Amino acid sequence: MKNEGDISCEFRPFKKRKHSKIETMFGNDEDRRPPQDGPIHTDKILADRKIFFLDLKENDRGQFVKITEDVRGRRDTIMVPTEFLDDFITALQDIRDASDLED
Repeated sequence: MKNEGDISCEFRPFKKRKHSKIETMFGNDEDRRPPQDGPIHTDKILADRKIFFLDLKENDRGQFVKITEDVRGRRDTIMVPTEFLDDFITALQDIRDASDLED
């Protein structure tokens, strides 16, 4: 007999779902999540009202740099695998050389 205010719940056995064709080809978000451990190395750049976070992290696919731009609480992030860092840095240096910045 149930008393008013009693809370009951029912536990159902976990059923593993099948992966969709897209997930099989590209993986799903769970496959891409890095471990919850902190970054291997981190740097922060303050630029006016923006903050850039650069975190070296690692997951089962290898090391990568997570670059996050924070503008008043709004964040955008990109991930750069470490094997492409040289290309990425060269492109940034080319852009810097082409800009009007003084050395």
